[in-house]
Amino acid sequence: MNGPEKNTKFPLEHYDRLCFLKNVVKNPNIIVGDYTYYDDFENVENFEKNVKYHFDFVGDKLIIGKFCMIASDVKFIMNGANHLTDAMSTYPFAVFGNGWEHAMEGKSYPQKGDINIGNDVWIGYNATIMAGVTIGDGAIIATNATVTKDVEPYTIVGGNPAKEIKKRFSKEVIIKLLELQWWHWDIEKITKNIQNLTDNNIKKLIE
Repeated sequence: MNGPEKNTKFPLEHYDRLCFLKNVVKNPNIIVGDYTYYDDFENVENFEKNVKYHFDFVGDKLIIGKFCMIASDVKFIMNGANHLTDAMSTYPFAVFGNGWEHAMEGKSYPQKGDINIGNDVWIGYNATIMAGVTIGDGAIIATNATVTKDVEPYTIVGGNPAKEIKKRFSKEVIIKLLELQWWHWDIEKITKNIQNLTDNNIKKLIE
């Protein structure tokens, strides 16, 4: 056996609050890698509800890599939430029409880009990820953190706004892990290395 079937919706028998996320999301602008799971206290369908201000006409994407772990109530704030910040008023007049519909002619709302989540990223309960943020492979986002800036690979961050707490490994080990990119191995090789992936001796993984 080589682990659970990646195309199944609920990989844990008799438990429907943890799903392989790519088999649940319907929005084509949410892209999720294999084996990434989402665990929700109530209903896994809440995931897309927690991708906030994600309007089709904006066109931004939420991109999540493989083997990520996303806890309940994690929120992603997309670009549709942005207002003008360099104008006299931040109020979205044009949205309401009735003589205000031309307020944004020749102007555009700020665009901070896609949200990019790497591989093997753990995002804790009730964390918030803001538009334009990139989270590197192997990072850990603490419970209740609000991530407003990019997070480097294999870095633990927490707080509001989130700040670095520590690196998970030495610089040398991080470089080797990023070179290995174990999440792109075929599933047979991953299965063969399960013991090494749950250890902290990178030499075993390299061998």
